[in-house]
Amino acid sequence: MNPSSRRSFLGASLALPALASVPNDSGAPAQAPARPAAAAGSPKFVWGTLGKTGMRVARLSFGCMTTSDQSVIERAADMGITYFDTARVYQGGNNERMVGAALKNYRSKVFIASKTGGKDQNAALTDLDASLKALQTDHLDVWLLHARQTPDAVTDGCLEAQRIAKKDGRIRFAGVSFHGGHAEMIPAMLKLSHFDVFLMSYNFAMDPSVEPLIASAHQAGVGTVVMKPIAGGAKPTVRSYQVPADKLSKLTQEGAPVAALKWVMKNPNIDTVIPSIVDNEQLEQNIAAMGSPYSAADAKLLAVRLEQIKPLYCRMCGKCDGKCAQGLPVADMLRFLMYAEGYGQFPMAREHFQSLPAEVAAVRCGSCAACSVQCPNGVQVQSRLRRAQELLG
Repeated sequence: MNPSSRRSFLGASLALPALASVPNDSGAPAQAPARPAAAAGSPKFVWGTLGKTGMRVARLSFGCMTTSDQSVIERAADMGITYFDTARVYQGGNNERMVGAALKNYRSKVFIASKTGGKDQNAALTDLDASLKALQTDHLDVWLLHARQTPDAVTDGCLEAQRIAKKDGRIRFAGVSFHGGHAEMIPAMLKLSHFDVFLMSYNFAMDPSVEPLIASAHQAGVGTVVMKPIAGGAKPTVRSYQVPADKLSKLTQEGAPVAALKWVMKNPNIDTVIPSIVDNEQLEQNIAAMGSPYSAADAKLLAVRLEQIKPLYCRMCGKCDGKCAQGLPVADMLRFLMYAEGYGQFPMAREHFQSLPAEVAAVRCGSCAACSVQCPNGVQVQSRLRRAQELLG
C-alpha cells in the first residue's frame, strides 16, 4: 500500500454508529439488565447490539487474556462492562478460573465468551465442559472455535460440537476466532451460515482491504468483535520498539494505545472491541476512549506509531504462509514475540513458543544465509524470528 493511502486510512472520519448512549431496558432475556443513567462526570458508555444475538454490549468490552487481578474484572462489571472474553488455553486454564470467580456474583448481568482449541468434536466438547466448570456457570453466552487461521481448520466435528452444545443449552451462540487470513476466512465462514459471532484482529496497521470484508459480516448479522486493536500491545518495551526512551515515553504518554482504540471504535461495522486489560489504569483509559471521538491529533499520533512499528509488527496478512524454507509458522512466532515485548507477558509468550512442535522450536534462523520470507509490509522477518528464538526458546 502506498503511504498516501495509509495516511487516508488513518485519517478517515468514519462517524460513530447511531447507538444509544444508555443501555437497553426492554427486559429481553438476551440482554443485560438496564443500568441507571450515568452520574455527572462518570464515563460515557456507547451501546450497541452484538449482531443478531440480541446481546446489548458496550463498544468497549473486556479481553481477559492477560488479566491476573480478579478485582479489575469485578470493577469493570461494577462500572458497566457486560461482555468478557476468555479462553480455555489462557494461562493454562487459570484465566477461566479467575474470571469465573470474579463474575460469579455478576453472572445474571454479564455475558461470558470462551474458546476451544479442540480440533474434533470430542476434544471441543471436553474443553467446553472444563470451561463451564472453571467459569462456575451452566452455559456460555458465546463459545468460539479458537485461532482458526484457514477454513480447513474449521472441521465438521467442531461445527457439530457447537450444534450439540447449542441444542442442549450449554452455549447460546457459536463463534469463530481468527488472527489473520480475513480475505479467505470471512467469506468462507459466512458461506457456512453457522456462526453468530466473529472474533478477529483489526487495527490501524492493517491493510484497508479488510474493511469491506468486515462490513459484509456486519451486514449479514454476524456479531463483530475485535481483538489485537492496539497493534503490538499497550506497553511496548524500549528495546522492542527501537526508539529512544524519551521519545517512546512521550509517545505512550500522548496516548497511542487510546488513539488506537478510538480508531477501531469509529468503524460502525464493529460491534465491540476487547483490548487486554491488566490493571485499573488501563480499564479507566479504555472506557474513557469509548466516549471520546477520534481526532486529527489521534490520526497524527498513529501515523508516528505506524512508522515506528513498521519493521517489527506482523499484520497477520497471511502472505508469508508456507514460504519459510525451514517450515516455521512465521506469523505465529511473531505474535508470540509480541506477547512478550508488546504486552509484557513473557510467561505466556514462552508457553506459546514451547507448544510448537519440537522440530520447529529447535530451528535457529541464524543458520540461514538469507531469509526466504520477504514481508510486503516491511517487517524484518529474520531478525524478529531470531529475537523470538533467543528470548523464548
